[in-house]
Amino acid sequence: MTLSENLLKAKRAKNDEFYTQETDIENELVHYKQHFKDKIVYCNCDDPWISNFFRYFAKSFKLLGLKKLITTCYKNQQRDFFSKYNSEQAIMLEYDGFREGEREPKVEDIGITHLKEDGDFRSEESIELLKQTDVVVTNPPFSLFREYFAQLVEYNKKFLIIGPWNAVSYKDIFPLIKGNSVWLGYGFKGGGSFAVPNVEQYVNKPQFNPKTGLVKFGNVTWFTNLDHNKRHEELVLYRKYQAEDYPHYDNYDAIEVGRVRDIPKNWGGG
Repeated sequence: MTLSENLLKAKRAKNDEFYTQETDIENELVHYKQHFKDKIVYCNCDDPWISNFFRYFAKSFKLLGLKKLITTCYKNQQRDFFSKYNSEQAIMLEYDGFREGEREPKVEDIGITHLKEDGDFRSEESIELLKQTDVVVTNPPFSLFREYFAQLVEYNKKFLIIGPWNAVSYKDIFPLIKGNSVWLGYGFKGGGSFAVPNVEQYVNKPQFNPKTGLVKFGNVTWFTNLDHNKRHEELVLYRKYQAEDYPHYDNYDAIEVGRVRDIPKNWGGG
């Protein structure tokens, strides 16, 4: 790989580095408690040192009745808040329960495994870990979201992941939503707030909060195939379908509906 290719890859990784806040994780995960008992959870796009996904599941290990928690990162062995992607190897943490007298485990107390590869979710080592897990929960890199999503489907994994809103219209994801194999989670209230390494480009923009240093994105949501109560709530519709009001997509059989309340009650497809 050339130097320019390496720099491009590093830049893309940096732009994909959005650290999810623990409150946002808690607000979503509270609706899925029944899906985690005796399960192995894998967070495969998380720096174990500072990941709030790891922190949430480690603190909630007994409450959820987990069997094991596995967390891996990409090209990082440092304790810096933002990964530098300067290591050809990554690390993994495996946690199988609280030690006596501990309320919340510390990373140093759990033990670190140095991976042979770089921790990329597409590596053989990461795929082997994926095969042995039951549920994947993480915030994957958006630039690789299609590929990441396809891998979860290929290995028939249960998952709860953060992704871009526009992914609902991807030609390889929309059919799964239409076929009731994948659906949206509860979602973020008013958008999700993230810590980002390139925060300077947001400081003069409305989505930046100077008090917290966080950046809010309204174009993100949760994708899952774990059942939850919200998807069974009755949806009251009142609009009637008229072709001139609902443009039809060219690449698959669907119409464009801008808002949930505008879903036509008499749309039959075709």
